[in-house]
Amino acid sequence: MTHLLLGTGSALPGEPIGNERLKERFGTDPRWVDRFIGTRTRHLGVDLDTGKPTHSLVDLATEAAEAALADADLDPHDVDVLVLATASPDHLMPASVNLVADRLGLQAVPTYQLQSGCAGAVQALSLAGRMLDDEHRTALVVGADSCAKHLVLDHDFAALPPSELVNYVIFGDGAGAAVLGLADEPDAPGTHLGPVRNSFVGVGRDPGQVIRWFGAADRDSGEQPVAEDYKAIEAGVPGLAADVLADLLERTGWAPDTLTHLLPPQLGGRMTEQITRGLVERFGLTATEVSCVAETGNNGNALPFLQLDRLFPLEPGDRALAIAIESSKWIRTGFVLEGK
Repeated sequence: MTHLLLGTGSALPGEPIGNERLKERFGTDPRWVDRFIGTRTRHLGVDLDTGKPTHSLVDLATEAAEAALADADLDPHDVDVLVLATASPDHLMPASVNLVADRLGLQAVPTYQLQSGCAGAVQALSLAGRMLDDEHRTALVVGADSCAKHLVLDHDFAALPPSELVNYVIFGDGAGAAVLGLADEPDAPGTHLGPVRNSFVGVGRDPGQVIRWFGAADRDSGEQPVAEDYKAIEAGVPGLAADVLADLLERTGWAPDTLTHLLPPQLGGRMTEQITRGLVERFGLTATEVSCVAETGNNGNALPFLQLDRLFPLEPGDRALAIAIESSKWIRTGFVLEGK
């Protein structure tokens, strides 16, 4: 059977927040943000003036799911499987995926939640594809993340180390979704999902990112909630992205110059530019880049679906290749799409 991408959707909280607004709130230099991070705007599910949350992860995931279903011209009762990928659920229990299912009215439908970083969206696609069969014909796949719970707005920001302050400018909140379905004919018209690759490659390798969760016993530990090893990420991600691209080209038998669209890893505007430039030069690509992180901020599991939402649907003859790399413990993922 053939897997088809039937619809996509996205959800971003509030109006875009520019670098000048962050300067007013956090004292960050807009020139530094532009030069080294390359993110121009981001969306946050928290009011920067009051510190009050405006959108939960479940809010965003539900909105993106509804948009994807509408794009596919389907109703919630058409969904046979629901999969959610996130690194930042609203609660450890109940699972956010089940709260989304409740809001959508998906009674008696199998649900799965993957806790993962940027690679989780692709892992969720892979899992959803494996779940489809004669009984389960349609899967709703959602990727969402929210950094609002980590934004402590009463800090002395001038005293924060750069490794912590950067988290206030690089990340954003958001959700994306896709509807995956089955077709009985191999050449059925539509956007075909090809091979999906998902490989853990972190044996013996230190984490590039750590996001800590605190309970009643350790909430006052003083540990930094989010820590990034940006030098390790800058050094490791380009090579892993190239590995995924080479692997998918080999598996599909596609020549590099037949790709029409490239969805590169979305880390930050500047780093994504560098990774894309390296892939283009190494493989001789002429594909159109599909990126969003400079406008949306790094909203983790939402990003591959936000890219898909910009791309979908593919025209007959189009070929797209997407790459997502997770640096928390080093996972390389990717997938291909073909228009028929």
